[in-house]
Order: sequence, then C-alpha cells, then structure tokens
Amino acid sequence: MTYLLLAILAVLVFLVIGLYNRLVKLRNNRENAFADIDVQLRQRLDLIPQLVEAVKAYMKHESSVLTDITNARTNALQARTINEKIAAENQLTGALQGLQVAVEAYPDLKANQNFMQLQEEISDIENKLAAARRFFNSATKELNNAIQTFPSNILAGMFGFQREPMFDLGSDQRIKAEETPKLNF
Repeated sequence: MTYLLLAILAVLVFLVIGLYNRLVKLRNNRENAFADIDVQLRQRLDLIPQLVEAVKAYMKHESSVLTDITNARTNALQARTINEKIAAENQLTGALQGLQVAVEAYPDLKANQNFMQLQEEISDIENKLAAARRFFNSATKELNNAIQTFPSNILAGMFGFQREPMFDLGSDQRIKAEETPKLNF
C-alpha cells in the first residue's frame, strides 16, 4: 500500500514538473519569437532617419507627416516591455502608412534613386516583420492555450503565468484595414 502511494505521488510530481517545464519552454519560445521581431524592428528604426532625410527636400509642406514618423520612432525606441513595443510599433506603422499616402503627391520623389532604394529596404523589412509576427503570434497562441487548458491551467495560475497578447494591428489600424479602398479613375 505504501509503495502504491509513493508511486502515485512520484507520478504526480513528475507530471507537475513536466507541465511546469512545458509552460516555461513556451514562455521562452514566445520571448525568443519577439526577439526575432525586435531585430527587424531595429533595422526598420535605423532606416527611418535616412528615409525622412530623403523625403525632407521634396515634402516641405508635409512636415506633420515627418514629425509623426519621428515621434513614433522615438516612442518605439523608448518602449521596454513586449506590450509597449507592440503599441509603439503599431503607431509607427500608421505613421509610415501616412508617409506612403503623402509620397503619392510627389512624382519627383518617387523617381529619386535613394528614396526608391530606401522604400525597397523598408518593404523587405516589413515582409520579414510580417513573417516574424506570424511566428510570434503562433508562439503566443501555443503559450495561451497551455495556460488556459486543463491541467496546466492549475499550475499556470499557481506560478503566475498569464495570458499574453498577440501582436495585432491595433484598433486604429484595424479600422483602416476594414475600410473599403477608394479608387479614383
């Protein structure tokens, strides 16, 4: 009888250890996925001053667009936590989209070689960011599923694991994404 109780206790201990270790691995996987995003974000942040300088000469009347980008970049550089970085990057993405709209009014700028090269580099980084965000969201979903499903949810609560947010568009960008595009012929 004693051996049976010890065996059951040993199985429960190994189960708890296994579940806890799985939660830790999933949390670390999510953090690693965000580190990949961080690398791409850093590259994008490094390109933005060059883009702003290339555009300044052409867009004297669009200084608010450039100011928005500069402010959004500053906020992104100051963000420390994953959630702060997500919010700051959503703001920066919106500011960059405002720049793309403003650039349409300047055909000489669109033909400028430096500007075109910077646009290509930023476009490449945006594509890499999209892939990194998908991987991050997948890692986040896996962690959240483990935190919310039985029996690991019991351990998650005991050890302070909590549901983590996805890297999404943000409410402002979601509204813009859902709008029907305006076509002018």
